[in-house]
Amino acid sequence: MKIAFFGTGNMGEPMALNLLKAGHEVIAFNRTPAKLVQLEKAGARIAHSPAGAVEGVDAAITMLANDQAVRDTMLGPAIEVLPAGAVHMCTSTISVGFSKELAVEHARHAQHYVAAPVLGRPDAARDKRLWVMAAGPRGQVERCKPIMEAIGRGITIVGAEPWQANVTKIGANFMLMAMLEAMGESFALVRKSGVDPHLFLEVINGIFNSPVYSIYGKIVADRQFEPAGFRLALGMKDAGLALAAGQDAAVPLPLASLIHDHFLSAIAHGRADADWAALTEVSARAAGLDGA
Repeated sequence: MKIAFFGTGNMGEPMALNLLKAGHEVIAFNRTPAKLVQLEKAGARIAHSPAGAVEGVDAAITMLANDQAVRDTMLGPAIEVLPAGAVHMCTSTISVGFSKELAVEHARHAQHYVAAPVLGRPDAARDKRLWVMAAGPRGQVERCKPIMEAIGRGITIVGAEPWQANVTKIGANFMLMAMLEAMGESFALVRKSGVDPHLFLEVINGIFNSPVYSIYGKIVADRQFEPAGFRLALGMKDAGLALAAGQDAAVPLPLASLIHDHFLSAIAHGRADADWAALTEVSARAAGLDGA
């Protein structure tokens, strides 16, 4: 397929590289040209504007930070140039409301829209180990499967309405941040009680036998929050998405409110660009632990 790819940061670059490896033609755009160097070396064509990237493509993929970045990229001149019949596959973590708006706008332009957010950190993107949650019209999801298979290890189709994939991703991210909140409190307790946090991690790994707990537990035990695999500021954005989705669906999410405030506290202490696992330092600081 001929694919326009928007957003070549920590996640987007390895995803686009895997699309090239799978034999797709990739036209890449990023507002920061330095983030396109490796893709150009690998054979991607570089576009100088979003509209220029989508000319004549079969599909456009967005891997951008938030609603506004996707809006600025796709709902400006690009949507007027994206061919009728082409599909926009949005892999970004965006709000339910904006996903619904994208579906309407693409339909108005005789285009298609599939939501396919992904779970995984940059190393998973590099190694094609992302998990893809997809939703949209059945025929268009099937059409996008070769793209999804090129970037991930598994696909779950969660519904016929694209926004259903977005609420699934928001729910999954909420579970991850709830895990980080629990880790923060638990590690603060054992550290202040004189227990080696790495021994505590050994116990956690024995109980859960989960790569997610193991990866994040090591980051927390080592207190190694740079470089960020996923920025803490984006974690706070996702906590806000969970609260908004809960309000829309009349589902109280009291833990999400607490976590959102803890993200805000971390940002107030200068940790916006740290890995979102630095959320755990809020509990450490509240416990009076040195260095938090």
